[in-house]
Amino acid sequence: MAKEIFRLEFYGRGIVVETGEIAKQAGGSVVVRYGDTAVLSAATSSSQAKMDLDFFPLTVTYEEKLYSVGKIPGGFLRREGRPGENATLTARMIDRPIRPLFADGFRNEVQIVNTVLSVDRNNTPEMSAMFGASLALCISDIPFNGPIAGVNVGYIDGEYIINPTPEQCKVSAINLTVAGTKFAVNMVESSASEVSEEAMLEAILFGHEAIKKLVEFQEGIMAKVGKTKKEIKLYEVSEEVNAEVRANFETSMRAAISIEKKLERYGKIDEVTAEAVALFEIKTFENEKEKERTLKQVKQICHSIEADEVRRLIIEDKVRPDGRKIDELRALNSQIDLLPRVHGSALFTRGETQVLSVTTLGTLKDNQIIDDLSEVDSKRFMHHYNFPPYSVGECGRMGTPGRREIGHGALGEKALSQVLPSVEEFPYTIRCVAEVLESNGSSSQASICAGSMSLMAAGVPIKSPVAGIAMGLIMDEVNNKYTVLTDIQGMEDHFGDMDFKVAGTINGITALQMDIKVNGITREIFEEALSQAKVARQDILANMNEAIEASRDDVCDYAPKTDTMKISVDKIKEVIGPGGKKINQIIELCDQVKIDIEEDGTVIIYHLDRTSINKALAMITDICRVAKVDEIYEAKVVRIEKFGAFVNLYGSCDGLLHISKIKHERLDKVEDVLKIGDVVKVKVMEVDEKGRVNVSAKALIEKPSIEVKKD
Repeated sequence: MAKEIFRLEFYGRGIVVETGEIAKQAGGSVVVRYGDTAVLSAATSSSQAKMDLDFFPLTVTYEEKLYSVGKIPGGFLRREGRPGENATLTARMIDRPIRPLFADGFRNEVQIVNTVLSVDRNNTPEMSAMFGASLALCISDIPFNGPIAGVNVGYIDGEYIINPTPEQCKVSAINLTVAGTKFAVNMVESSASEVSEEAMLEAILFGHEAIKKLVEFQEGIMAKVGKTKKEIKLYEVSEEVNAEVRANFETSMRAAISIEKKLERYGKIDEVTAEAVALFEIKTFENEKEKERTLKQVKQICHSIEADEVRRLIIEDKVRPDGRKIDELRALNSQIDLLPRVHGSALFTRGETQVLSVTTLGTLKDNQIIDDLSEVDSKRFMHHYNFPPYSVGECGRMGTPGRREIGHGALGEKALSQVLPSVEEFPYTIRCVAEVLESNGSSSQASICAGSMSLMAAGVPIKSPVAGIAMGLIMDEVNNKYTVLTDIQGMEDHFGDMDFKVAGTINGITALQMDIKVNGITREIFEEALSQAKVARQDILANMNEAIEASRDDVCDYAPKTDTMKISVDKIKEVIGPGGKKINQIIELCDQVKIDIEEDGTVIIYHLDRTSINKALAMITDICRVAKVDEIYEAKVVRIEKFGAFVNLYGSCDGLLHISKIKHERLDKVEDVLKIGDVVKVKVMEVDEKGRVNVSAKALIEKPSIEVKKD
């Protein structure tokens, strides 16, 4: 296959696709160039299907190579290690719109590797990788119902922008990633500055118009270099086994679905499934492998009955598994101050989902260090999400967070970061940790609610409380029927067609995330979901306000207090002193305060006791004071010379009191009037260009009048 090059002018920038020269042994490979950004995407599949699996084994990676931005990795090994947060989130973001477009029953392993080779930060490598991943699949021999593409959308001064630059993103009211096919959007991820539902919807639809152009470009490339798709054997259950399971257990399984309490419902479902398995265990099989395969299919058929009944109840009868109305929230409970020694804590419960959020405040030196392809080298706000197995009544692996936990944490971070005060207003590093204690759907949004209250309880002056809600969709595409659900629980999420998470304040949306399993959803469904979410969000905020309405006036006793001052840049060296002697002295004398000095002269002081902070402020102020003409001081004599005395005005500032400026009368010697240690009141008369200060004592002494005797 000879090298082929394809070009597209895309919103004022060029996209170049190269194929046929690099990574030719992969099933499909392309190099996507977007400006000076270059990404290699390669897709490969196994030749044999893994029919023993009950899931599609798709792996998507996003390999951030630091040489792409001219960096050498940190750490002892000086090479790339495990994927960072951005790489993990990007891989997950590429996976989400691609995975639903493989056929049901696809069991061949598929691996898509996106390697970032060069980065021009004004041209997104993340969206280049998503485009490349889709195109690599499309021109390969792997069956795939694509293409898909994705774009970033910004919103500045009422104008929507495709793939905004990092500088534009800083001032954009919306930072949206949207992906989909030419027919519909199937993935959304966004943060926003409290924007309206209407503005967000228009941003999504604006992005979809751009996606259509990228999909058309891919279709043209496929027509020229695409390989013939190979035949894939799809996994299917036995018709005979399916018929027997349904005949014996469908009625009891459907009855179990209507049990309202989660654990009781799942217990009954497990009981019916176990009965079905027991019926087939006593049958005669040719070999153990056939028996194992059959029993596995029995469980899958029971699961399918469960899914069919949940969907039927919701679409036809408008009845949910727990008996709620379609737009009804589960019972809400909000609490704060559960933990006495932490800086802020809150507990949020929605039905059988419960999250504890804990806020910790630290100095700016506690910022998270970032070592990836972005321009950002540190992060001030962190939102971490933990999902232990006991939260769903199971035993399981405990360890480092997986993609799901990282993704949910990042979504909460987007939602809450929009309402945080600036570093100038609140010079702290802020960490929120969400501990999921119980889960039956929508735990990521519960973590946002708990996090918002935890921040306020910690005294972080957020602009407005934030709440999150997860919306769902059950759709019958054949009969063109659908139902939008408010506050989906685990079963509705698992068997539903959409997971649509919306977070925001009373004023507007701060974060959005959507994934769908159907081919696409209409504008009307989008509008209905956003409208229901807005009502639910307001109800949740009202419940949260019963626990805490606004941020506390100050941080708690166990959190570091802080104060800020500004000094002249040329005074920084004086405050630090030679070898840090002066600043260490201040720290020691002020009960081990923490002092951060920025390059612009901003000084931030932290301590549990405000008295120590005030003392340190006074000492630094004293060091940085500049004497001004006409100021008056009680000065101490520190040195005597023939021509005058040097007096200490404050700190390290000495002034020259010339012998002629001591008294109105003429003096022969300074020692006739002053000795070392004396305190004399002086007035600043001059500060020369080198900063030398001249003072006068006689300027403050009234000149004696001269008596005139008359004859």
